[in-house]
Amino acid sequence: MTAAPPKPPLKAFWHDLPREGKLLLSVVVFEFIGTGLVLPFWVVYLHEVRSFSLSTTGLVLGIQPLAGLLAVGPGGAIIDRMGARRVLVAALLFAIFGEVVMAFAATVPVAALGMALSGLAFGVSWPASQTMIANVVPSAIRQRYFGVNFSLLNLGIGLGGLIGGAWLAVDQTWTFQAIYLADAVTFLPSLFLLLVPLRHIAGRPEHDHDDVATPSYAEVLRLPGIPTLTLLTFLASFVAYAQLNTGMPAYARVVSEVSTQGLGIAFACNTLVIVVLQLVVLQRIEGRRRTRVMVVMALIWAFAWLLMGASGLVPGTLGATVLIAACASVFALGETLLQPTMPAMTNDLTTDRLRGRTNALTSGAFQLPMVLAPPVSGWLIGHHLEGSYVALLVLGCVLVAVVAVVGLEPRVTPAANGINIPPETDGPAPTPGPAIQHADH
Repeated sequence: MTAAPPKPPLKAFWHDLPREGKLLLSVVVFEFIGTGLVLPFWVVYLHEVRSFSLSTTGLVLGIQPLAGLLAVGPGGAIIDRMGARRVLVAALLFAIFGEVVMAFAATVPVAALGMALSGLAFGVSWPASQTMIANVVPSAIRQRYFGVNFSLLNLGIGLGGLIGGAWLAVDQTWTFQAIYLADAVTFLPSLFLLLVPLRHIAGRPEHDHDDVATPSYAEVLRLPGIPTLTLLTFLASFVAYAQLNTGMPAYARVVSEVSTQGLGIAFACNTLVIVVLQLVVLQRIEGRRRTRVMVVMALIWAFAWLLMGASGLVPGTLGATVLIAACASVFALGETLLQPTMPAMTNDLTTDRLRGRTNALTSGAFQLPMVLAPPVSGWLIGHHLEGSYVALLVLGCVLVAVVAVVGLEPRVTPAANGINIPPETDGPAPTPGPAIQHADH
């Protein structure tokens, strides 16, 4: 990495953050406590409480990412047409209704409906929130905002998981109903913010009246750097996030013979590392090339997968559990590098008229591996090809590093790459045409 200029303290970030950004951050922990309440217990609820077969449970759970993937493309166009705030309001309503439906999902069709509503909410909420943040937070501090937001998000999920684990009882259906209803309630503060104090922001985008061309995804793909960044997002998701959620637990259980308690400890370590280190990492990467940060991220993930592979050499032992926990912890360090950099670069590479579609495109590239990765990891591990599986992930991480430096870095400006941005001003738009505009409130 290149030498970085002196980093402004975090208190300077809070001082420079507009009131709207502070309000958005204020509800993150509470909202994601609800996510943490239900996220670890989907399978337990559907299989053990509602008595769905494991195969049926798998199909029902697959509806959520599929619905999100189908919604993300149209969602991006709607964001550009109607504004991110309105789309976020709709997403929150879908999420609330989805969780209420899940609380009473005694049959497969009702559960499928609940998962579909939740998936639609997830599919559009990510690009809409990224777009809204870009409208509120100046480019110079956007990277820090995304990092702080990710830290608060994980703190909420961790707290929710602890509360849910202590509260739930498999033989008492009402305890599970309570956490789904509680999850629905945790969306209400965000909904209030969007409908009352933040109702004036991120409305219908204003387009240049002289611009008669209709915004399109084809136009997004012509923006310098966006096709490569989209590819990089897909690769990083496939060899990293999608595997952490599916492949790593399968490897830990089937190959390394780690207990469910040990697996729970590993995910707790993952969350703890993010909460503790994210702010430290933000200070370290400030002013450095984002593409080089992505290289370090990819190499850290490669090391994490090697730790996972090593756990398979000592199956059923304490050492295997320690190695899986170490894998999840090291992986978390890579997450603290990804979450501030990729969203910030995405929004620095686009313009206001295309911001919704651009965030939707990269969001779709991130979500697609969530659908593709489970069959791949399941097939390799199920056919006793665990060595090939680990090798695939390590080589994939190396490919991410190569694409970041060779493919992406030459195609982005220094400002979009996170360097030479004065802290008191926005970075210029990296592409010809109107500069990126930010809301002035």
